[in-house]
Amino acid sequence: MAERSSYLEVDGLRAHVTAPEGRPTGAVLLLPMITGIGEQVREYARLIVEETGAVALCWDPWHGKSSDDTPVEELHGMLGRLDDDAALAEQRTLVDHLVAEHGVEHVGVIGWCLGGRFALLLAAHDDRVSSVVAYHPTIPGETPPNHTRDAIAAARTLDVPVMVHYPGEDSIVPHHRFSALQSALQERATSAATVVHLYPRAQHGFSDRGRHGERANADAWALSWPQTTAFLDVAARLRAPDA
Repeated sequence: MAERSSYLEVDGLRAHVTAPEGRPTGAVLLLPMITGIGEQVREYARLIVEETGAVALCWDPWHGKSSDDTPVEELHGMLGRLDDDAALAEQRTLVDHLVAEHGVEHVGVIGWCLGGRFALLLAAHDDRVSSVVAYHPTIPGETPPNHTRDAIAAARTLDVPVMVHYPGEDSIVPHHRFSALQSALQERATSAATVVHLYPRAQHGFSDRGRHGERANADAWALSWPQTTAFLDVAARLRAPDA
């Protein structure tokens, strides 16, 4: 499928959009990992467009910096300054843009690592979010001071389909935190689906191609991605009603 891709400004926020030629079938907001809108995240957006026909809009957590031009050590140093409320406000501004510019009523959200956590939080604070995919969401055992919103508590309130991909050898998110998230999702008072995938030998950030030298990470990515786009294609209401 042919697509067009570019950076843009949305109410003063830097973002990146990838869109199909012609009318999109729906919309997905991408919440990146620590890399920001680096090459890898733009590739995810392209794949979403090709495989679902949706428009894919990427949030920029670092306001211009990314792994394309900034050492990962510097990006790690910025993590502690990422404010939950400010980030959610930015993400909701991008949802506003997708609804207004692309004529959609609902938006699917997908996030990786820090973005996986925010995907859960955003869905709890914006009823236009119709589905959530969280790849190895960063919900650490010891809550950092800037994590002022509880992602597990937020997950318990969600009334939309949720898919979570968790690596069994996650060095950042201990298994008891994953278990708490899983329980919160499965105990929801909703008919919305909970889909949880466990990759026992995979590591945190297994979707990053730089980690695919480890067979378990490469296998986890190869298994997870087709299921993710299939989930988005249906749960995020990407297809037109008569498709």
